[in-house]
Amino acid sequence: MITEQNAEQVKASILCEGANGPVTPQADAILEDKGVLILPDVLANAGGVVVSYFEWVQGLQEYFWKESEVNAKLNDIVSRAFEETWETAQRRDVPMRVASYGLAVQRVSEATITRGIYP
Repeated sequence: MITEQNAEQVKASILCEGANGPVTPQADAILEDKGVLILPDVLANAGGVVVSYFEWVQGLQEYFWKESEVNAKLNDIVSRAFEETWETAQRRDVPMRVASYGLAVQRVSEATITRGIYP
């Protein structure tokens, strides 16, 4: 856990969050001031959720993909998510976490407008 108490000790220039919520908001601000690029947990940990979705889809179709197909599809999705987040962060001059949350809220908003709110 990176907190306000130990954030100054971080010497990395890039931090990839391998757990859910490993950096406190106070530490996040300190690391940002230090110029540390943080790859947020919602982006770095998305692979497991995506592969779980793939399993669900395969189960519905009763057609199972080869491991190489799963890896290729996962790579496409995760790479695109990173690129979109990176571009948003650069364009809006915000940290990756803010960019990822912004994209998420935007997508939920667009889906709600397109599909409506389900009961």
